[in-house]
Amino acid sequence: MTAVRISTGIRASRNQAIVDIKISLCHLSSMELMLTQLRACAEPTRLRLLALMALGDFCVVELTDILGQSQPRLSRHLRLLVEAGLLERTREGSNAWFSLAQTGLGRDLPAKLPAIDATLQADRRQAERVLAERARAATERFRRDGAEWDEMRALGLPAETVEAALVADVETLSLPEGATLLDIGTGTGRILELLAPFIGSGLGIDASRTMLALARSRLSRARLRHCSVRQADMMRLPLPDASFDLTILHMVLHHSETPGAVITEAARMLKPGGTLLIVDLAAHERQDLTRALHHRWPGFSDAEMRRALTSAGLQAIPAATISGPIDIAIWRAIRPAGTTPAAFTLKAASIHD
Repeated sequence: MTAVRISTGIRASRNQAIVDIKISLCHLSSMELMLTQLRACAEPTRLRLLALMALGDFCVVELTDILGQSQPRLSRHLRLLVEAGLLERTREGSNAWFSLAQTGLGRDLPAKLPAIDATLQADRRQAERVLAERARAATERFRRDGAEWDEMRALGLPAETVEAALVADVETLSLPEGATLLDIGTGTGRILELLAPFIGSGLGIDASRTMLALARSRLSRARLRHCSVRQADMMRLPLPDASFDLTILHMVLHHSETPGAVITEAARMLKPGGTLLIVDLAAHERQDLTRALHHRWPGFSDAEMRRALTSAGLQAIPAATISGPIDIAIWRAIRPAGTTPAAFTLKAASIHD
């Protein structure tokens, strides 16, 4: 059996080390990978960590609170689980967040652990306390900062009707088994929750830590462990080309300085044959609302959106419109099969050009 060295060299940056780890794991045979992961989790604290991750994402500070162990000790256990491909690690400001891997033993093992074990039950009780405190703090911070997250209801828009139309649209897509979803500008994570039954894994991206905290609380309450969130700039997504079957921009583009470039970046994420869904305001003349809610654009016409989608290398499909105080449009576009990432450029100008 080939010996495997997982590279985390001092000279490499932390991000490069994680890339090296993933590359090393890709070269393992199925049996070698299984043995590597079994060795990594064959320790009580690491099994407890894996069981906890079934409840959602946690940072190191939260895990020290739950397990009552020192941060250096837990950091070592977490590093070993990440190196073995059982956990995934993402950076958010000064915090590192950990979640179960979406494939393999990391995804499947927690369900095999005995639910009646007294230690695991105690851990779950502590975790529920931490999750409740996280939700309370996020909501309090949200109220203090005065953020307006439920924009559709603030505008008097038919949110439930729009959600039902979005679900109906997704149901017609014939997504592959284990489909991957990217929700750009995820906000409170509502779209991840709404579409969770249709996907194998979902990732929400947002620049706001307050929103990410709310989204994590939502996903934890709903026990959606196949969905996670990450802090990132939607103009420069730290994700490889052609990674997702479905990408969604929900009530995002009218806040963007350069919506055409956001669409092009979203198109880059799509696998050949993948679908981009855009839910946004149709063109309107309510300048009072545009000013009051700090919108960058007064909605988009169908012609403007189709031009931007075509410019991003996608095949646009006529929009569906939902009537309201301001009409909402749902645009659909498909990345043609056989296209490569080279077909997509970031030269897209403003969608209103």
